[in-house]
Amino acid sequence: MSRDPSLVLVVDDDEGMLKSVQRLLRLHAYEPILFSSAEAFKNYTNVEKAACVIFDINLNDGSGIELRHGLKAAGVSVPVIYMTGNETPAVREAALASGCVAFLTKPFSAEELIEPLRKVSTSGL
Repeated sequence: MSRDPSLVLVVDDDEGMLKSVQRLLRLHAYEPILFSSAEAFKNYTNVEKAACVIFDINLNDGSGIELRHGLKAAGVSVPVIYMTGNETPAVREAALASGCVAFLTKPFSAEELIEPLRKVSTSGL
């Protein structure tokens, strides 16, 4: 299955953050699909079509890092960007160890999100 370089999956349980990221991605010609929970994301079956997945690390019903490990275990190798409002050295280390193209601390700038997205969507990582 080939990747769609404009498709970006976003998982965050904060409605305001989801909408902000959605607007930002659309401004830069990406097509976001939003998930407000880990469970909703787990039910999505076309993850490998996405150029990238953006996970909030701390979700009400799970963790972005756990979701990433689940993808790896299922053999899905899609680039991941993490975002968090509660950065600690242990969280950062776990996120980086799981394999991500960017680790963003909220609030982050538009460029901090768009730059790694550009790299993965043009390189086909």
